[in-house]
Amino acid sequence: MPIDLEKAVGAEMPALTYEYDQNKVILYALGVGSGYDPDGLKFTYENPPGLTVLPSFGVVPPFPALMSIFGVPGLEINPVMILHGEQYLEIRKQPGTSGKLTTKPLVARIFDKGKGALIELECETVDESGDVVYFNVFGTFVRGEGGFGGEKGPAPGNEAPDRPPDKTVEMPTVPWQALLYRLSGDINPLHADPNFAAMAGYDRPILHGLCTFGHACRAVLQEYCENDPAKFKSVKVRFSRPVFPGETIVTEMWDEGGGKVLFQVRTKERPEEISITNAMVQVEA
Repeated sequence: MPIDLEKAVGAEMPALTYEYDQNKVILYALGVGSGYDPDGLKFTYENPPGLTVLPSFGVVPPFPALMSIFGVPGLEINPVMILHGEQYLEIRKQPGTSGKLTTKPLVARIFDKGKGALIELECETVDESGDVVYFNVFGTFVRGEGGFGGEKGPAPGNEAPDRPPDKTVEMPTVPWQALLYRLSGDINPLHADPNFAAMAGYDRPILHGLCTFGHACRAVLQEYCENDPAKFKSVKVRFSRPVFPGETIVTEMWDEGGGKVLFQVRTKERPEEISITNAMVQVEA
């Protein structure tokens, strides 16, 4: 099914609204394992000194944009062939613990990767005052849709240095971690239904990539931001291998100076496989 660049690139999708309260903020934090980390209660308990929103919560309000691409002119794609390949999140304003957010998604770029196409969706999320709170870029890889003659796109960059990590954090997950995380909006049966997972080639449901992402962001927040979300500015990752619920997520970090923290993620149970690569957080220098 061909991709028509002229029709698809620049196409705006319907605006998305997301209403939330402190319960959704807490549910998300629990979904990405908060509670084990130092100061965990500041993300999971509403009483004094008060609830705080995790930076990685910023991927939740615009997440439905990934499903909106099926209505975009020029994109006739099979949903079975879609993978969430990359993610960029920028926090432009610290959010409150409740409110109404509106996301405006558009197809920004489509790259020809040979074996597939990489569709980049830009999502600007604004609050009720019209201020931009979050800016996301969802990188959606569509298997089998490459070879259409488009630009290959830039190299991913953010390679892990060839030296031991400056800091390493291990975070356990529970066997029902995906069932908890999916309550924040990603209800793909791949993360819940063993039969569906088997059809996709897995012996059991896998953890959401954005759940692993949330754990890794917590590790950087803990080690380089003193668990202060205001110091966490942006994050970019590439999803490479799945994590299974119940495994221990290991985040390895390198301080490159100037507030740039490179990282990668593997599991304690399968250390030879890297689950998140080409990853970087910009923190307050």
